[in-house]
Amino acid sequence: MFLDPTYSWNYTTTPIPGFNGRSVLYNRAFILGGCSAHNGMAYTRGAAADFDRYAELSGDARWSWNQLFPYFLKTEKWSPPADQHDTRGQFNPHVHGTNGPISVSLTGFALPFFEGKIIQTTKELPDDFPFNLDPNSGNELGVSWVQSTIGGGERSTSATGYFAPKFIQRQNLHVLLHAQVSKLVNATQKKGKPTFGGVEFRYGESFFVAHAAKEIVLSGGVIGSPQILMNSGIGAHSTLSALGIPTILDLPSVGQNASDQPLLILQWALNATSTPTDIVTFDSLRQNATRFAEGLAQWNASRTGPFVDSGDMTHLGWARLPRGSPAFGVHADPAAGPDAPHLEFSFVPGGQTPGNSLSIFVAVVSPVSRGSVVINSSDPFAPPLINPGYFSNEWDLLAMRDGISLAERFVSAPAWRGFLGAMTPNLANLSSADLETTIRNMAAPNLHMVGTAGMSARGARYGVVDPDLQVKGAVGLSVIDASVVPIVPAGHTQAATYAFAERGSDLLKQRWGL
Repeated sequence: MFLDPTYSWNYTTTPIPGFNGRSVLYNRAFILGGCSAHNGMAYTRGAAADFDRYAELSGDARWSWNQLFPYFLKTEKWSPPADQHDTRGQFNPHVHGTNGPISVSLTGFALPFFEGKIIQTTKELPDDFPFNLDPNSGNELGVSWVQSTIGGGERSTSATGYFAPKFIQRQNLHVLLHAQVSKLVNATQKKGKPTFGGVEFRYGESFFVAHAAKEIVLSGGVIGSPQILMNSGIGAHSTLSALGIPTILDLPSVGQNASDQPLLILQWALNATSTPTDIVTFDSLRQNATRFAEGLAQWNASRTGPFVDSGDMTHLGWARLPRGSPAFGVHADPAAGPDAPHLEFSFVPGGQTPGNSLSIFVAVVSPVSRGSVVINSSDPFAPPLINPGYFSNEWDLLAMRDGISLAERFVSAPAWRGFLGAMTPNLANLSSADLETTIRNMAAPNLHMVGTAGMSARGARYGVVDPDLQVKGAVGLSVIDASVVPIVPAGHTQAATYAFAERGSDLLKQRWGL
């Protein structure tokens, strides 16, 4: 489904200089539940320092880790894994919620060969890769069992959670499918500031207006929300005037400050002579039609088996760059704090080539580089120009080089000795320039963009929304989605987005006495 154009906006980036001019697919979900309905399902909150930095940037302590933590618990329903295995020693129950709408679980299909070697590596290389019982405690550093938004062997999404029967039956909730917003309309002035009376949308071949009684809330996502704002006349005057769009509110930060994580996939083939012949990997499922059919039949019958998990990951690792890294010579440490990671390692029992493989996905999760999302047409339905800005700052490229070295260090542990072949791509003996070229040619998006309607302190001369998530300089208009997160957390973004949304909901209720 991730690559099915039926369920995607089919966005493509502009040519990215940091990717040697490549344009790449930038998938966003065209489905109820948004990207929670087609992502890799990894549930990682980020470092506590990420949220303390949000509090500092916004001037509002209520965005700090300690004050946002109850919202993480509120969204979450910790669930047993599909195989009902004993999870003691694999997570910390004290940092998880049990009554929320979004199910979170550990992997539900055992891959003992890989899982055992990953845990063994944490014992053999504890200085570089210590075992971390639960990265969602606010301290991510180390290697942990992956936690995913899964319940009962099925994906848990914002649609399955927040459109559950007890919510969808509410008289004040209406969900209209196959409708697309074009812009905000009926602009007037209130106390010298613009306010909008409605939202124009297309349904079929006709246009309609939904009228706002109290407030308009945009939740179009990191691409859709800035696009709607600009189409409505909210954005940089220079951009809007060039397209013939009247400027209602000159807000230059709209669509700017896009923050995302570059990703590189490394792969090692398993040595056929030393690997158990009955080993189960995701390769053995993909490459064996009989096994695949059996696994799918098992899932359809009982929601158990290899298809209860997604993304193929069994563990995630988080690390900081070595203290002497050349990256620190070109830019100050961009991580939110000394305990926040620079790098993520996703350990995947599988690869893209015939045979069995181990893959490690290396992501720079505290990037310096910034990009943008801007409109290029007065047609509200034309795709915007998406420039993630990967590797526009040299720090990120040098961090990726350190990430490659750390991944190679991981597989050098005695646990893997004799089991792995050479790494793909073959980076041995490359010059510094050739290594840089290879990274730029092979890196991909991690698809964790935030910041295009970023939150900043009240009165700040940059940013799009105030700490109450209302658009700066406007009345009765809020944005509540991943676009308001000022800087990408050192992790995946769905957990932070859920927490921001729950707090945003409380802000709305407080504002209107609901």
